[in-house]
Amino acid sequence: MSIQSRRERERAEREKLIVTAARELAEAEGWEAVTTRRLAERVEYSQPVLYSHFTGKDAIMAAVAVEGCADLAVELRAARTAAPDARRAIAGVSAAYMAFADRHPALYDVMFNQIVPLPFATPEAPPALQAAFGELAEAVRPYSGGDSLGALTETFWAALHGLVTLMRGGRLPREHHDLRLALLLARFTG
Repeated sequence: MSIQSRRERERAEREKLIVTAARELAEAEGWEAVTTRRLAERVEYSQPVLYSHFTGKDAIMAAVAVEGCADLAVELRAARTAAPDARRAIAGVSAAYMAFADRHPALYDVMFNQIVPLPFATPEAPPALQAAFGELAEAVRPYSGGDSLGALTETFWAALHGLVTLMRGGRLPREHHDLRLALLLARFTG
């Protein structure tokens, strides 16, 4: 192994360590608690080392969001491909999406609520963002008919996101979650 490839591997490992530390700190204490100073202490590197990897907290948050989208894509794909038919696939993807948001509130927040320097809904979006959206689109595809698959997927995603956000914010009672999700799926799948 060359010195250059070892340095690249070590750099990637440090970046992963920083992203993991940010993700853990945010889940434990919220994004307000994530600072470069606290991250430097957690990963046992100086702040200049952090800045040699990321331009600041926003860039770290963006890296966490990309990693979260990759994780979400894996879970959505598993739910979709495990289903025996289209109706159960969209139901499984919906349940997986909601469960992911419930299990990882700070991660979900940085992926879809915080302002991060990522190009969403463009061809320049990172592959992980495209993969997560792609899994939603594959679940929606059987119901697209003559409608634009992209727009229909965005509408479906917006409905799921709205349910998550309103329930997490206490605007919708949690005990009616299953009913709301069933109503959405029934209307959506016709």
